Amino acid sequence: MLVDRIRPRGVSKADARIDLWAKEIAPSTALRTWFGHDPERWHEFAARYEAELREPEARARLREVLHAAGRARTLTPVFGAKDREHNQAAVLQRLFSRSAAEK
Repeated sequence: MLVDRIRPRGVSKADARIDLWAKEIAPSTALRTWFGHDPERWHEFAARYEAELREPEARARLREVLHAAGRARTLTPVFGAKDREHNQAAVLQRLFSRSAAEK
């Protein structure tokens, strides 16, 4: 599942092997620009991103994604950031883990 609003550069569609592009749950352009992948802004980014994910359109899409993943049993967030720890996929993974633990 691609969780970016834009496709990662340098990776062809075939090589990426993405089944789902969930643009609606990617961080807004404004938030992504503000964050700029600055690790010092990470905690604030994560909090702001989680707030965006609570908005009705994002919540609905997130429910759809989680429902689909429940059937497939595997959900791998794909992202274009170089930093593997400080990106939207890390926030989503934490949310998915929390959701699974609550079930």
